[in-house]
Amino acid sequence: MAIKAKLSAFDTTMIVVSLVIGIGIFRTPAIVARETGTTFLFLAAWVLGGVISLLGALTFAEIGSRFPHPGSFYKVVAASYGPAPAFMLNWTNVVIVNGAGVAAVAMIGAEYLNPIILPPHLRTPLASELSASGLVLILLAVNALGIKTGARAQNVLTGLKIGMMVLIVIAALRYSGGPAPAPAPAGTAGALAAVPAKSWGLALAAGLISVFYTYGGYHHTINFGADVRNARRNMPRAIIAGIAIILACYLAINLAYVKVLGTPGIAASDLVAAETAKAVFGGAGYLIVSLVIVLSSLGFLNVTLMHMPRIYYAMAEDGAMPAIFKRVHPETQAQGFGLLFLGAMILAAIFFLGTFESIVNYVMFLDSLNIALAASTIFVLRRKARRETPAFEGFRAPLFPVLPAFFVLFLLGISANVLLTRTREALIGAVFFATGGPVFLAMKKMTARKENRS
Repeated sequence: MAIKAKLSAFDTTMIVVSLVIGIGIFRTPAIVARETGTTFLFLAAWVLGGVISLLGALTFAEIGSRFPHPGSFYKVVAASYGPAPAFMLNWTNVVIVNGAGVAAVAMIGAEYLNPIILPPHLRTPLASELSASGLVLILLAVNALGIKTGARAQNVLTGLKIGMMVLIVIAALRYSGGPAPAPAPAGTAGALAAVPAKSWGLALAAGLISVFYTYGGYHHTINFGADVRNARRNMPRAIIAGIAIILACYLAINLAYVKVLGTPGIAASDLVAAETAKAVFGGAGYLIVSLVIVLSSLGFLNVTLMHMPRIYYAMAEDGAMPAIFKRVHPETQAQGFGLLFLGAMILAAIFFLGTFESIVNYVMFLDSLNIALAASTIFVLRRKARRETPAFEGFRAPLFPVLPAFFVLFLLGISANVLLTRTREALIGAVFFATGGPVFLAMKKMTARKENRS
């Protein structure tokens, strides 16, 4: 069943924002501060990461304009380089990013929700797992009602999240109490010592691993290529507008963290947003940050449930997944089986999580390679366009080919950096990538057998 376009440019912009602003901005600043060691390098990492993300947004804006198909993050790679490499990289995306990664977000949201709704004696690890599962099930039900229903929920969640973040930033920037005290654990003082000049490049590069992870996600907007009305025009507008909102939010909130806690305080506080709100709002600070993080969790979970089934749809079109993943409700445009599959995978992963930091490193090695491969398709699309008539009239990334080439090289550098500095996690991710080959061949054989029988 063909997918019908139901999303507006505003819907798509809110999708971009929630694909990016999840839990990371409330936790990764501590990791970045430890890696960079100084306020200058800390802020430089966020500015540089934002600039690189803007280059990526321009690149994917053109890809989304030229290739408006369902599940385009997979489909454009398959069309450019073949379905096998596209499947192998998206296989790791499905297993790691949308398994452990999404489950981690659900768990963090539950950890902040439970103190609001449960008495102290019921706040157990099992309670967090059950609450996280409940959040996933509620949003599964919302998205089963249709893509437009999911988008309306997304608009509300994203608007509330941005509003709460703005409240924290304004209060923090008006804060006049000086850096709030934050006792540093053993070893932190050494990590925060002035970084020697020869190490600045390495410190900045290490900090960029987590920064770029926190800016990531906007590229998945192109999965809605068939869902967005007038996608050639509205997709680029939404991606660029969304990344502009994200840049403003991230830079503002990191300045707020520095203003209230100072770089040593950020490095010593895994829950940096909570420490900032506690200093600014007093006793009400924890409640305010808890609400922001719960909203961020719900927004990220919801948008994942919206876009991942479209990748399944594209894979099923290529015979790389069973045909049942192509089933779309004619009225609601929901993929019932795809939602059930994704929901089951997230629920299972909730009970098998590692630390947040480990998940970041598993994700970044392969996800950067995946994004680099998808971004490089702009060169293939441009080459094909030169042979097409009439000429393409959609969005074109400026400074081609320098801008997208720099972005692709930066992504490859991120993966190389993770491989060198987090070798164990990167190799585990590489094992997941390698397993995609046999799975792809098995899926193709299974699909061919079913077609022959029919």
